[in-house]
Amino acid sequence: MAQLSSNLLFAAFVVYLIAIGFFGGSIRQKKGMEDQYQEQKGNVSGDIAIGLTILGFLLQIGYFITRWIASGHAPVSNMFEFVTFFSIMFVGAFIIIYYLYRSATLGLFTLSIALLIIAYGSMFPRDITPLIPALQSHWLVIHVMTAAAGEGILAISFISGLIYLIKMVDQEKRSRKTAWLELVLYFLVVVLGYVLISGVFQGTGYKAEFEWIDKNGQTAVQEYHLPALVGPNGWQLQTEGRMEPFAELPPILNAKKVNTVLWSFIAGTVLYLLIRLIARKRIGEILHPLTKKMNEDLLDEISYRSVLIGFPVFSLGALVFAMIWAQIAWSRFWGWDPKEVWALITWLFYAAFLHLRISRGWHGEKSAWLAVIGFAIIMFNLVFVNLVIAGLHSYAAP
Repeated sequence: MAQLSSNLLFAAFVVYLIAIGFFGGSIRQKKGMEDQYQEQKGNVSGDIAIGLTILGFLLQIGYFITRWIASGHAPVSNMFEFVTFFSIMFVGAFIIIYYLYRSATLGLFTLSIALLIIAYGSMFPRDITPLIPALQSHWLVIHVMTAAAGEGILAISFISGLIYLIKMVDQEKRSRKTAWLELVLYFLVVVLGYVLISGVFQGTGYKAEFEWIDKNGQTAVQEYHLPALVGPNGWQLQTEGRMEPFAELPPILNAKKVNTVLWSFIAGTVLYLLIRLIARKRIGEILHPLTKKMNEDLLDEISYRSVLIGFPVFSLGALVFAMIWAQIAWSRFWGWDPKEVWALITWLFYAAFLHLRISRGWHGEKSAWLAVIGFAIIMFNLVFVNLVIAGLHSYAAP
């Protein structure tokens, strides 16, 4: 059953990859149309693309169900499972949005990011393991899955905002706006760099073991799958012939994950420079032609409605249900754990987004920037807070 689950996820990845090609073909078919609203109208390529997207979504649902059966619990208990479930919610939200607005451009960008998310999640250990005592509760399903659903819907606002900025920010001249937009795209390339560098070293079977002193003063073993640039507190290398770290990190930081982050930036920076060298353009300039037929008012509406729907769902999952579970598990509703703090920061940010949108009239470009920043906060919480900072939620790390 576990193997079937993995095969279904891989099949979904391949189907999404094919669907991206058809969404791209749908955009090309519409190049001759003068009215920007024509981008909403369907064509053969667009119909095939959304059909493939639905097929991929169903394959992912199949992956989720079969993994649940194989493990005996909801598969959202580690980084691989949570990230892949987040991608399911992301694609599911897009399918609903597509039938409201019929935007092939939105599909092209959404599925590209979905593939990146699935590939990112697949770099984490995929073994099925028993739940630790802290996770043995029905609130695992209620809290984590609702929070992931909210984040998936909010991610659509990021896609719309990103397309809006690529379309509306003048790519012909250097400015703060082009610099900030390029920085956002650079971080996406860094994620791709992480996937590539991890895939390369996983393929070679690289492994290095360290003994170290954890935050409780106990001797523990940590296994690296990338050459060690930084080492854990009080490290001793146990594997002969492996690179020794250049620096030692305090026990409050997960040195293995910091090391992974460093390698991600190294690989991502090299990849970004190669793209710039080959194309001789900023990534924003490369993507700009794909957005020409999108209507900016439509993008603004999609972004706003995504937040309007995603915010209450996220509020329930990440705050209300989380506090109920915290009371049951740790006898307190709130403990200022890093993950709890960043969930609150995320909630406050999107609350401010809606306030500025409704009360101050922040539409268009301002709203698009807020949508991008909001998603950056979600990703910081998912990646950095989960993996690097030690806390009660450190069980999310593999």
